[in-house]
Amino acid sequence: MDGIIAEPMNKRPIVITVIGGSNAVQKDLDVAYQVGLELAKRGAIVLCGGMTGVMEAVCKGAKDAGGTTVGIMPGNNDEGANDYVDIAIPTGLGSARNAIVARAGGAIIAIDGAYGTLSELGYGLGDGTPIVGLNTWQFMIDGKEDTTIERADNALDAVEKALTYAEARRT
Repeated sequence: MDGIIAEPMNKRPIVITVIGGSNAVQKDLDVAYQVGLELAKRGAIVLCGGMTGVMEAVCKGAKDAGGTTVGIMPGNNDEGANDYVDIAIPTGLGSARNAIVARAGGAIIAIDGAYGTLSELGYGLGDGTPIVGLNTWQFMIDGKEDTTIERADNALDAVEKALTYAEARRT
């Protein structure tokens, strides 16, 4: 096989991290559900913190479209995983697991969010992970909006942007 480069038999699916509030309002839960549906329809794996709110809604959307979901859990077991998580990964790290959540996907979609989401945004921004935002945190630097988080108009726009970013990072 000298000089022959073997191609992988199958290309791994893209993993998109979805972060957001555990106590989100209904409009954000609806958007998260739509994001999950659209990601699964395109063959992406949904990765999140695995618990309630945006995490549960995105997983439900993905499952309703036949997709695969992964939850990075804060505890030593899968206790607290929402009913739509296929693979629950216990970390025993508590909120420090946010670093794993933020770093595990090819891109991040942020919907709503409180301080846990803020920490995940910080990890993602620090690592240069592309982030698409829907009704989430905005940052100011020297009185101007920091545009590092790309804003999306709706769930479909967020999914298309995140998948484009994640695919570009693969090559």
